[in-house]
Amino acid sequence: MTSRRPRVLLVQNSPTSGGGRIPGWLDADGITAAPLAGEDLAPTLPQADGIVLLGGGFMPDDDERSPWLARERRLVVQALQAEVPLLGICLGAQLLALCAGGEVTEKSGETERGSCGVTLLPSAADDRLFADLLPYGELRMIQNHEDSVTTLPPGADLLATSERCRVQAFRVGMSAWGVQFHPEVSAERLRKWDEAALHADGYDRAALIADAEADAPLNEEQSRTLLAAFAQVVHESAARRTADEVAGTEPVGTES
Repeated sequence: MTSRRPRVLLVQNSPTSGGGRIPGWLDADGITAAPLAGEDLAPTLPQADGIVLLGGGFMPDDDERSPWLARERRLVVQALQAEVPLLGICLGAQLLALCAGGEVTEKSGETERGSCGVTLLPSAADDRLFADLLPYGELRMIQNHEDSVTTLPPGADLLATSERCRVQAFRVGMSAWGVQFHPEVSAERLRKWDEAALHADGYDRAALIADAEADAPLNEEQSRTLLAAFAQVVHESAARRTADEVAGTEPVGTES
């Protein structure tokens, strides 16, 4: 652990897509979560020891609808260059994929809603976020998307997949991860989902809620493990940054 308390920026792209369980889990792991609305992003990478990009119901390049996305994509590129630990969730994962040279497809046909199975791949065995989850084989995670990453960035490692959606988790470089699922979301959130919209798409909200509640204990255990691993990566990165500052080296990931 570092002597100072690390700070993780939580970028919220939609009023209904908040950090959920993440701020409390990070706090328990000795990290301060700093929520920030996407429209309030600065043009340059703010000082932070880690970044979590949350979800939103639009494409990662839908600048007409969400004009701050250009700044958020710039944030992703700067974080990759500076090797600031980054976790992209749903839209956040799609932003990471797009910025690193991958492709995201709107209404790709890989739609998932509710608690779904996610299969870990052998490549997860030596991954810092997913290695401790490999013994489970399958994860049970909340999904809520119709867009998806359809081509991974060059050199990215695919870590998890599912029957309905091929790219469930991937790593870019050594410190940036994208997950299509929502580790921040508990079963309770499904009670706020639009029942009529779900029905129009062929889903029964009551059945989705029942399945999510049945999977809730395992989902929380697995999601907590994932976020604890990300917290450890943030601590290790922050410790290196602190050592660089003490040595007089220009720190990375700060405003110029």
